[in-house]
Amino acid sequence: MDGTILCIETSTDVCSAAVYKDGGVALYRLSESGSNHSQLLPRYIDELTKECRDRGYAIDAVAVSGGPGSYTGLRIGVSTAKGLAYGLGVPLVAVPTLEILCERVLQTETIPAGALLCPMMDARRMEVYTALYDTALREVTGVHARVVENGDWLPDREVLFFGNGAAKCRGVMESDKARAIDGIQTDARYMGRLAARYINEGKTADTAYFEPFYLKEFVAAPSHIKGLE
Repeated sequence: MDGTILCIETSTDVCSAAVYKDGGVALYRLSESGSNHSQLLPRYIDELTKECRDRGYAIDAVAVSGGPGSYTGLRIGVSTAKGLAYGLGVPLVAVPTLEILCERVLQTETIPAGALLCPMMDARRMEVYTALYDTALREVTGVHARVVENGDWLPDREVLFFGNGAAKCRGVMESDKARAIDGIQTDARYMGRLAARYINEGKTADTAYFEPFYLKEFVAAPSHIKGLE
């Protein structure tokens, strides 16, 4: 697809939005300041859509990180993206969050021939949301939640693991065949090419009924306010 895609990524503590146009990132906003997406994202969207109007860009699609990830973050990003897609009358594209992490590695790192990609999103304690992909982003193992106690579940080939769940797994996973890549986080700058591919393949989401892929049910923490336990 040659066009303009507004990309939204809020699946972790990082909040980002970008405008992907004709094969590259034209505009971009990001904050790593924590879980304040409900304040930051509307501002980013307002700024980016205004800049698009000023530059004469017509938004052709809206892409959003579809999960897994933070329950609250995904809800904010998806509800915003659905409203924008409906209001603009353009397609909604849901990009799997783990693929976004892989895309960042593919664009910024040197990948050994034959290596597998193992994105990891923190799911508390020693649990992560993960999957295995080859360098063409074909799934080798599907997306699942895993308690990481060792690296015995990895195939007998080189594996690169990364994401905000990778650091806590280094001590039990790193070996001569499993290597961690630091500093890889979810980022809207790496959504555009994936979103364009999904659009070209006809894989758009239903704007009215799409729901994020949470992977696990949300469980509310007990209230600490007297009378609301």
